[in-house]
Parts: sequence; C-alpha cells; structure tokens
Amino acid sequence: MTPNSRLGDYLRARRDLVRPEDMGLPASTRRRVHGLHREEVALLAGISCEYYLRLEQGRDQHPSRQVRDALARALMLDDDATAHLHALAGPAPRRRGGRPAERVPEGVRQLVMSHTDLPAFVHDRYLDVLIANPQAAALSPGYRTGVNLLRAAFLDPEVRALHEDWPEICEGAVAAVRAMAGPRYGRPAADRTRR
Repeated sequence: MTPNSRLGDYLRARRDLVRPEDMGLPASTRRRVHGLHREEVALLAGISCEYYLRLEQGRDQHPSRQVRDALARALMLDDDATAHLHALAGPAPRRRGGRPAERVPEGVRQLVMSHTDLPAFVHDRYLDVLIANPQAAALSPGYRTGVNLLRAAFLDPEVRALHEDWPEICEGAVAAVRAMAGPRYGRPAADRTRR
C-alpha cells in the first residue's frame, strides 16, 4: 500500500461497512455494493462527489479538518477510527532540517576495528550504532552499523531472543535516552522556549 492510497483505501473500507439504512437512506434490493455509494458518502459529508472521488483515488491526500470530521460522521467512525482518519489525511509533516550526522573520529575507528578478540562498537546520543567491529556484529544483530539500539531493543525479535531479561534491557535503553536528552527533557514547553 503506497502512502498515496492509504486514505483512499481506508475510506473505501469504511464506506463498505456502513449500511444505507443506518444512515436513514432507503435500502434497495438492487444495490451492487454492501455499503454506501460514493455519492451517498459525499452527500452525507456535505462535499461534492468529484472531491470525494479524488480523496478515494489518492489525488487529494490532505483534506481540511472540517472535511475529515464530516467524513467521520458520514462513515459513523468511533473515536479511534476518527483519530486514524485524521492521521492518514492530516497535513504532511514538516520536514525538519535533518540532524547532523555524527562522525567517529579516525583514531576511535581504528581502535574499534583493531580489537579482533573483543566486540566493540560506538553509538551516538540517539543510540544509532556508528561503527561496530565484526565481533560485535556476530554477538548481536543490534550491534551493526546503522542500527538504532532503542528500536532494536523493542522491535527486533532476534535481539529480544538474546536476552532473558528483555524488560530490564528496554528500561535501561529508555533511561539512557532520557539521560542523553538532558535536564531540559522533562520541563514544560513554555520553560524550554525561555532560553
């Protein structure tokens, strides 16, 4: 499923779940679809049929909040389904200037790679592995260049299988990220903007 089709796929799937009689529309025995027609959803949401078709086809991916709310009512979405609709159709996230890539100094690189009898790796403050020697990579799939240790601790089943104390490993990883985020991490946004 491409990002362009997620909203359209979701709208089609939800449209199929709503019976016309649930919305006060006459039920017909000649209907070829189980749920609502596109035109019916558009009518119930108060938008044009052409615009609704563009949404389902992925040609318009970011309808306004008012349109999303109207579609949620027309499709009888609960709170969770409405939140998902808003997430799918919300404005595209702003691209931040990427964080500068941290580099391993050449002396540290040589030191890590010269250890042939011990596993060694270096990670940055975001717990991204910047360099790992072959022994470290053989020790755990999480110790490979480019792997994020926090993500691997939570999401990689191979890493999880290596640790009987997996919950403690995850707690330690989260604590490490909090410690590296620094003392400003826990302060309210208003306090952070003063400096």
